[in-house]
Amino acid sequence: MAKARSSRLRPLTLRLLTAPTRAYFSRRFIMRTATITRTTKETAITISLNLDQQGGIDIDTGIGFFDHMLDAFAKHGRFGLIVKAQGDLDVDPHHTIEDTGIVLGSCFKQALGDKAGIERFGNAFVPMDESLARVVVDLSGRAYLVFDAELTNQRLGGFDTEVTEDFFQAMAFAGEFNLHAAVLYGRNTHHKIEALFKALGRSMQAAVALNPAVKGIPSTKGVIS
Repeated sequence: MAKARSSRLRPLTLRLLTAPTRAYFSRRFIMRTATITRTTKETAITISLNLDQQGGIDIDTGIGFFDHMLDAFAKHGRFGLIVKAQGDLDVDPHHTIEDTGIVLGSCFKQALGDKAGIERFGNAFVPMDESLARVVVDLSGRAYLVFDAELTNQRLGGFDTEVTEDFFQAMAFAGEFNLHAAVLYGRNTHHKIEALFKALGRSMQAAVALNPAVKGIPSTKGVIS
């Protein structure tokens, strides 16, 4: 009897909710995911992204330090992320790192759909010992990057540190969002880059978050593209 009563009450409860709140709960029950494969003569990359499920992180790019950074990004962004990348590392790690940014940005774009109900903006300050990074994003549909970081150590393991900016640019342009990333101060290059990736994760987490107070698409134009 109690179960039958609950079933009858559920539609009534939904009708009592405001339209934005109903839309919010509808979106909450639909996982925002994307899986994209990109293959060129230089790289073969497959990425699966889940915006609404923490955990399920499995990163393998063949570049140890880069794997560590992507793991930190997903962990602190609370995303499910699987990255499988094969590239011409015998030539240079640049292709693998940049193309991973392209595919990851494309996954965010696909998983977000029309962006209805999201916060859209996100920002984060993240310290790593003596270093402090700031990342600000706007999921505006307009691709732009401002990158300000002095990375004095040119190489960390198999990772060319100058390609950090190329990764951020590739992700922002493929994902079609505005990205400002800066290291405000610091000494250790590893700490600077790790703080940047963690701040990127935290700011993206804030920007993609669903908010029942956001009615439809968060833009005065009525569309984000």
